[in-house]
Amino acid sequence: MKILLRNFAYFTLSTCFYVLYFNALSQHKDAFPVQVKIEQGLIEGLYDTRSGLQYYLGIPFAKPPVGELRWKAPQPLEAWKGVKMTKQFGPRPIQAIVFGDMNSRSNGVSEDCLYLNVWTPAKRNTTGLPVLVYFYGGGFVAGDGSEPRYDGASMAKKGIVVVTVNYRLGLFGFFAHPELSKETSYKASGNYGYLDQAFALQWVQKNIASFGGDPKKVTIAGESAGSVSVSAQMVSPLSKNLIAGAIGESGSGISALSAVPLAEAEKQGLEFAQKAGYTSLTQLRSASTRELYEVYQESRRFGFPSVIDGYFFPKSMLEIFESKEQAQVPLLVGWNSAEIPGMAFMQGLPYTKENFIQKVKEAYPNDYEELLSIVPHNTKEEIEWAATNLASDRFIAYSTWKWFDVHRKSSNQPVYRYLYSKLRPPLKDQSLAPGLAGGTTAAQQRAPAFTPIGAPHACEIEYAMGNLHLVNDYAWTTEDFKVSETMLNFFANFIKTGNPNGDKLPEWPAAKPGDQEPPVMVIDAESKSVKSKDEPRYWFLDKMAKK
Repeated sequence: MKILLRNFAYFTLSTCFYVLYFNALSQHKDAFPVQVKIEQGLIEGLYDTRSGLQYYLGIPFAKPPVGELRWKAPQPLEAWKGVKMTKQFGPRPIQAIVFGDMNSRSNGVSEDCLYLNVWTPAKRNTTGLPVLVYFYGGGFVAGDGSEPRYDGASMAKKGIVVVTVNYRLGLFGFFAHPELSKETSYKASGNYGYLDQAFALQWVQKNIASFGGDPKKVTIAGESAGSVSVSAQMVSPLSKNLIAGAIGESGSGISALSAVPLAEAEKQGLEFAQKAGYTSLTQLRSASTRELYEVYQESRRFGFPSVIDGYFFPKSMLEIFESKEQAQVPLLVGWNSAEIPGMAFMQGLPYTKENFIQKVKEAYPNDYEELLSIVPHNTKEEIEWAATNLASDRFIAYSTWKWFDVHRKSSNQPVYRYLYSKLRPPLKDQSLAPGLAGGTTAAQQRAPAFTPIGAPHACEIEYAMGNLHLVNDYAWTTEDFKVSETMLNFFANFIKTGNPNGDKLPEWPAAKPGDQEPPVMVIDAESKSVKSKDEPRYWFLDKMAKK
């Protein structure tokens, strides 16, 4: 009973502290104005006396991509006179509520969305701090840098300058069209969201020293579409020389959300425009935000693909890695133990041996015997895990594995791999259900309830960034905060040194190019490094990808 009361008191005090802390930030109760000079002029943020951190929120880093700048690469801002207020998050990119409520703290939704946020622990004479630039996930159709799970304060308390970046999404971020291609010097179009990210990295190079950061110590990180973005920035000539390290959480652009040839992207864009009744680029540019938003929603599209444009992507991502032309930097990469439910592979069929074999035959009609020899599938538990692993692999885990595998073979830099396995606690509100990419949605709008057997997609973000206290949807426990502290420290160490080890953490060996059972850090209530037993499944999937 004493232990229970002590734990209750701990959580009550912790919750009260974090609520007060968050309210203080939003209401400026414990903060005074502070100014720094960046390339375009003075900005004014807040110095929070409770945390000792400075916050600069909603800093514009490019001209608003509106009017004639819609579907153009980001353009440099002109200098301003006076002091620009940067005390609240800017608008998030145009998007629908795709994955449920992500609790954005942004100032509305707008095409004028190119803003970034900085959290810094720097004192008046501090210089040379390591920098984290984080790209949000959301399938390139949702998300923004203001979400509580991406908040930079906890990481900044570890001595790191943290930057979150907005980038254009969906129709406004990845739309290609023949007329747009004719406008550019490189005769291609699309990839505006990626170009926004690269432009933000250039902004960091020019300005991060004003916040105590070192432009030579910039690590980029992201989850899902944000992780795909990290892999993209690693290979692009526009940005690969601007980074010192990379962290990828569940996703790469090698197979999942991979870039398509320009002709294919232009064809998709032209067909979309014509079906919507637009016969020229002039009509598209003169259309209102509302009109384009509604036309896009009516099309029921899930975004537009990125493009091998000869500019941001000179060739396919895999070709760049295999040619050793990517950023030669340390990489920390991993995925979650149950990215997506096994029912996505079983397509609603019960977990029986017969049903599982049937689905394997349907997926791999000429090679099913080889896969069945690799994957245990005799008991119901084995079948559920086999289906979950294959569903997760086909969704996003294989593409992440391929990134891990090709970078360790095409660079001399250390590569660290994790498997995030902590089961998430239940939602406080049982009328809600978790969204696929974060946030929550009404339970009745989702598929029938199931008990997850592992860690689902996107659930690790608030643990890695130390932000459980800002995500109030779940009934966090002492164990959850312990796992979060472990993962936060792993990430912080890597950002500082290119190596996650230290701080009395479990030893995390780097994977060697020839490892047949490479080490994997299983992040859970008791984190530990193990030898991977999953490689034969990935070798099989890799062989299938080449067919």
